[in-house]
Parts: sequence; structure tokens; C-alpha cells
Amino acid sequence: MLIINNNELKQNILTALADKEMLKILNLSMYNSKSVNDLIRESDISYTTVYRKIKWLLDKELLVIDKINLSPEGKKFTTFRSVLRSIVIRYKQNEIIVEAEKNVDLIGKIGGHFFSIHNTM
Repeated sequence: MLIINNNELKQNILTALADKEMLKILNLSMYNSKSVNDLIRESDISYTTVYRKIKWLLDKELLVIDKINLSPEGKKFTTFRSVLRSIVIRYKQNEIIVEAEKNVDLIGKIGGHFFSIHNTM
């Protein structure tokens, strides 16, 4: 577990955890890559909400593109994975302490990006 010192990243994690749709997306994409259609089907979140929440999570680097696939019909679709596997939050004398464990299954896939996130934690 890493202690996250970057206040912006810490706030982004807290925001994502407080949002029920983002939390569902992170949970569903933690161990297996999920497409937008998978996320819609498995979470019962509307299409537009899933896209909006995925965009926010990608922008805040809490979700990453795992693969770009080609369907049997020849259409491209993207699968996503959560960057973090577990998060522990503690409150101690006016300080919020956020500890996070990175999703180690992504190390080989995102290489340099993974280690650049480490520098912001």
C-alpha cells in the first residue's frame, strides 16, 4: 500500500468513492477489463452516465484503457481497467490519510504510465 500525498489525487479518489456510479464502474473493472456495453449491462447505469463517468475517471487517471478490440462485425471497442485495487482511508487529527494498492495486473500493459502515477502519489 502506498500513502497518497498528492492532494489533487487524494481528492479525486474521495470524489470517485462518494459517487455510486463511479464506484460501480471501478468495482466492475478492478479484476477484468470491461467495455462500455459490459459496464452498462452489469451496472444498470444509463449509457450517457457511463460515458460521462468513464471520461471523468480517465481524466483523473483512476481508470485506464486496457485494450482496443475489434468485434466480429469489424467495429472497434475499448475495454477499461481500474488503476487501483484497494483503498484505505483514515481520518486523524484534521488529516485525511489515503492509502492505495495499485492494480498490479496492469503493470505490463501500461508500463511507463503506471510508474508516472507512482510519482504523483
